Amino acid sequence: MSQPPTKAQLSAAQVAAQAYHEYMVPAMFDPWAEVLLAHANIQAGEAVLDVACGTGAVTRQAARQVGASGQVSALDLNPPMLEVARSVPVAEGAAVTWVQGSAQNLPFPDGVFDVVLCQHGLPFFPDRAGALAEMRRVLKPDGRLLVTVWQSLERAPMFQALNAAALRLIGLPVYSAPFVLGEPGVLENLLTEAGFGRVDVSEQTCEIRFATPEQFVARNLQASAAAIPVLTVMDETERADLARRMQDDMGAMLCENVQGGMLVTHLSGWIGEAWR
Repeated sequence: MSQPPTKAQLSAAQVAAQAYHEYMVPAMFDPWAEVLLAHANIQAGEAVLDVACGTGAVTRQAARQVGASGQVSALDLNPPMLEVARSVPVAEGAAVTWVQGSAQNLPFPDGVFDVVLCQHGLPFFPDRAGALAEMRRVLKPDGRLLVTVWQSLERAPMFQALNAAALRLIGLPVYSAPFVLGEPGVLENLLTEAGFGRVDVSEQTCEIRFATPEQFVARNLQASAAAIPVLTVMDETERADLARRMQDDMGAMLCENVQGGMLVTHLSGWIGEAWR
């Protein structure tokens, strides 16, 4: 049986969740939430589930779209992420039910949601096929799933550079995990094998703008500790030391991509739409 987290471990997880919300969400996950929801075509009054909701970037936008007559449930395995999510007001629309739980065993009855959403969480699930089957199970007979994953690391130049720097300095592919489903056809095959009757996969590239370029590596490593296993097991001292070394290693590239005081790059992803 696994041991509960220590107070120090829980505190570190809370710091990572807050850093994720403050730094990664505005730059990456709010823009991608807009892309995902543009494809979802959510209607007022629908029941929506956001799987691996993190701190609620997709959830809050979905709540506005379903309106007061709709329902939104948001699930994440990570209690500190949910703690941050609950602290951010939902400006308008449906009230949100925040649920701590696993995508591998969704705590909902069969056939209760019109739409299930999953933004960039799928690569981190131990059993991706099982998680997608669970998402299909909780959909209504005519319900639809929308899921996004990043394309391969080669389509994410800044994160490719981060990963290469980590490989050079500590011999670990720190940023490979989020991009493991990036090759063409992988997402489509997973959705088809999960039993969805119709599957469409399209691609999208978004410009991403990070504030405080001089802190990009340090803040990115701290925030990514909320999700990337290699970083999660490092303590703050180890991450801070790695950040300093990586920032020096990547200095020239970072300077070349600063525009108007922001670090500007792009990220490409796949958007999978599947109907039960």
